[in-house]
Amino acid sequence: MTESVCNGYIAGMHDDRKDIDTDLVRRLIAAQFPQWADLPIRPVALAGWDNRTFHLGDRTSVRLPSAERYVLQVEKEQRWLPRLAPLLPLSIPVPLGMGRPTGFYPWPWSVYGWIDGETATVERIADFDAFASALAGFLLALQNIDASDGPAAGPHNFFRGGSVATYDGETRQALAALDGRIDTRMAAEVWERALSSTWQKAPVWVHGDVASGNLLVKDGRLSAVIDFGSSGVGDPACDMSIAWTFLDAGSREVFRKALVVDDETWARGRGWTLWKALITLAGQGEASPLGAWARGVIDTVLADHRRAP
Repeated sequence: MTESVCNGYIAGMHDDRKDIDTDLVRRLIAAQFPQWADLPIRPVALAGWDNRTFHLGDRTSVRLPSAERYVLQVEKEQRWLPRLAPLLPLSIPVPLGMGRPTGFYPWPWSVYGWIDGETATVERIADFDAFASALAGFLLALQNIDASDGPAAGPHNFFRGGSVATYDGETRQALAALDGRIDTRMAAEVWERALSSTWQKAPVWVHGDVASGNLLVKDGRLSAVIDFGSSGVGDPACDMSIAWTFLDAGSREVFRKALVVDDETWARGRGWTLWKALITLAGQGEASPLGAWARGVIDTVLADHRRAP
């Protein structure tokens, strides 16, 4: 998903985020990690919505929750990312330290090793089929990691890996608001199909926000997956959304075959994608770039549904 739409919150709604700037980060580093106090600090080009990220020198970064609802992600990432990283075929963030709340910043925060690479864009990818296959391989490896004591879907990850029915109310409100602007009959059919099944196997690890903004490329190839704030264990359907938000028709099929996704999980993946696109379009309107993006995603999801068995 686009960085401006985050975990059920549309840009401009629930905007209770804390102002976080370079001076605040410098004070935190000086007080808690004096060994890095002389390193230059500057915001990253794409600072994110859930968290604010800053360069700390050339090889480290600082990541701070922007609002209280993202705080639970900090300890989760500190605990699990070092365990997941050695078992995955691509680089992921690994924390180097956890900062404490202070009088001028009320929540825990993290220092990470920096991962080289550029945000995935169409222009930066040399071969979309190879990109899709590599991403599927990463997700398969993630799903194969022991999830028996992993964090179940809940508020910490906005219920990624849980039931898409969590967002039934939001989805139906958006459908009502968009009546006459999109094919709401077909969209409702996609949504009902997503609601009609559940994950019947053991819970697996999910990233929770497999979006182009969280995928890095080097030399035209997928090289890293970042931002595990929405990670957890449960139903992997939520990780299918990249198929309709970024991949084209051919690479979408490559992705699905490589990931070995059954029809029902794929349908729930369409549901997760449709929910986010619907609430975005209803909240933004097609005149905005974000609304136009959401309309395109809705059209792609509906077209894929029409071809489904």
